[in-house]
Amino acid sequence: MRSFRRPRQQRWFAALLAALVVALQVFAPLRAMPRPSAAAPRPLASAAWIPIEQQPLYAELERTAQALSDVVLDQVVGSSPRATLLNFYAVMAEVGRRSERLGRAASWQQQGLSPAQRQEEIDDSDLLFQLAVKALDATGFAASVRVDRAEEAAIQLKHVLDYVFTHSVQPIRIPDAAGMKAINDLRTTPTYSWRLPGTAITLTDKEDGDPDNEDYRFSVPTVAAIGQMYREIRDYPVVKQPFATPDFFNDFVHTPGYLVPPDWYLALPQRLRRSLEIPFGDQTLFQIVAVLISLVIFLAVLVWVVGLLLDTYREPIPKDAASGGWQRDSLAWRRFLVVLPLLPLTRLVKLFVDDVVNLTGLPLVVATYFFFIIWYIAAGFFFFYFFEALGRSGAELVVRLRGGCSTLQLQRVNTFVMPLCRAIGALAAVALGIQLLIELGLPANTVLAFSAVPGLAIGLGASKLLGNLFAGVSIQTDRPLRVGEFCRVGDNLGYITKIGLRSLELQTLESRVTIPNAVADEATIVNYSRRGMRRDQPPIQGLEVRIQLGERFSPYQLEELLYQSRRFLAVCDQLQEPLVSLERRPDDASCALIVVAMVELHGWQAYLSLREQLLVHLEELVERAELSEIALGIAYGTTAEQLKRLPALMQQVVEQDLALQFRACRLERIGAFSYDHVLEFRSSQLDHDDFEESLHGLNRRIIEILETHGMEIPFPTQTLMFNPVDATHP
Repeated sequence: MRSFRRPRQQRWFAALLAALVVALQVFAPLRAMPRPSAAAPRPLASAAWIPIEQQPLYAELERTAQALSDVVLDQVVGSSPRATLLNFYAVMAEVGRRSERLGRAASWQQQGLSPAQRQEEIDDSDLLFQLAVKALDATGFAASVRVDRAEEAAIQLKHVLDYVFTHSVQPIRIPDAAGMKAINDLRTTPTYSWRLPGTAITLTDKEDGDPDNEDYRFSVPTVAAIGQMYREIRDYPVVKQPFATPDFFNDFVHTPGYLVPPDWYLALPQRLRRSLEIPFGDQTLFQIVAVLISLVIFLAVLVWVVGLLLDTYREPIPKDAASGGWQRDSLAWRRFLVVLPLLPLTRLVKLFVDDVVNLTGLPLVVATYFFFIIWYIAAGFFFFYFFEALGRSGAELVVRLRGGCSTLQLQRVNTFVMPLCRAIGALAAVALGIQLLIELGLPANTVLAFSAVPGLAIGLGASKLLGNLFAGVSIQTDRPLRVGEFCRVGDNLGYITKIGLRSLELQTLESRVTIPNAVADEATIVNYSRRGMRRDQPPIQGLEVRIQLGERFSPYQLEELLYQSRRFLAVCDQLQEPLVSLERRPDDASCALIVVAMVELHGWQAYLSLREQLLVHLEELVERAELSEIALGIAYGTTAEQLKRLPALMQQVVEQDLALQFRACRLERIGAFSYDHVLEFRSSQLDHDDFEESLHGLNRRIIEILETHGMEIPFPTQTLMFNPVDATHP
């Protein structure tokens, strides 16, 4: 089905690109049309305006601007409204001029700068801009968009100050530290704040969370109202003055990149750049289309990832097969790996929309909220699946360290480990959800108040819940019953299928019964799976299986056979107290494998069936032990350096299969036709067919790596010498 989707997707993206080109050409004339004013400006008497050059603040403003050319200011915020306001205005004017100069030229050659000099100017501009942004108290914005909103507000505030400083009919006197002290001395209640006359622009030294702060910043209400201030004055004509930057905000919002457009954009023809900068609301048509295309691609990938995740839940898991329990471990890690790429992908698309396309205003806020929600949801699933996979792998490790490999043993350990891991994953997801609400702008106090509601609900029912939890810990510790055992709990008789922290499940003949741990802990438990020999129980009888081995079994093959046999018998639940050993009779050169165990069976049919299964599996283990040693002959033309590398090469090809373990590779003898090596390895598969597949792959890899390194496996050869025969003397 995927092969039919690709052409459809290609046609879809081709149609989007064609629509973009057509839209740019159709709407290109709109660039030349004047934008209608939101509100007609009131006529003012220009004769009453005081030029900024005649304002009392101009001399100090020039000194501040001159200082910028010598050294970068340590900070813009100052200890008085005058210091902060003039520093901010001078710095933003310098940033605006640099951004306009660097963003107008198509290349660094046209700017008369080297690439290093241009990059240095860009870095200095970014530094100055960040210092200026710190003068704004942006704590009123949501944390997720605080930086972006503060940067936009700083540029808009610069335009507002351009208007205020050139349209004032009164001298603008900004108090210094001594002036603020004098003003507060006249106030009944000192506020430690100052408002620019005729405006709503207020500077204050009171900052939330920092009672000892003495630096003045633009207040939270001022920063929140800057956007509205800018919309009221953006259509007024700009008065020319040394510090005016009339195109600062338009260049910032209508071009891609941060402050200065990227080199690829500046290299485009001017006509094409004007087409790309067609106004579309507060954005450009190029920005809108680019964001829509990126969102379509992102949503397509998101839907595809969700589909892969759902496929893992639809994948059948064999409940009765020996590998069914272990398959859940693989599925848990697959789900974790499926969710993992969403985290960096969401960040990359968000950075593309914010830094490359340079989306601004309300569209940026909406896009940022969207990506933050997707990222935190993906992070919640990420941590939940991670702890679930970690718990299953930990349970598998515990089972293997104990020498077992059965599904039943794995299930028993999972019943204790998985509830704890899922609880930790759920707590991590809840913590991320709380952080998401804070990032979206909800006050932390409100979030904590809402989060206390579930805690209150838990507290109201804590008596029964805690009772079941403690009882569950007691059952897991004392282990009066285990998963898979046949028990009577109170009046219920059946097999234990699950033991959790709150309850246990019992599979009866009619249905599945869930019993709270507190009830099970107080009830009488009869475990029929742990009974001894009594008259009223079936007898226990012995089972012996003997397999004759070949004469050419090496010591390593015998060792491997004993290891695999004991490994198999340790997880065979039908055998009690199994023993395995080797026997060699005095009159026989070969050995025999002997397995002895006690079994509890009902009749001859069950006995013979179990004996047949045991014989077949032991024969498979004998074949596995025989094939775990590979004789490898290397041609005499092989150099000593190549022979020296051979053990490491064999270890490499063996360890490519995670189910195989390299033991040794030795030069056993110098044979008649080759250097005879012996490769010894060990397998961890439970199924014999899996072992044969691993062996098949191993042999192919050995042939390939020998061919790659110029080593040959020779044919047996023999040189014959013939005396020449004289034709005249037969």
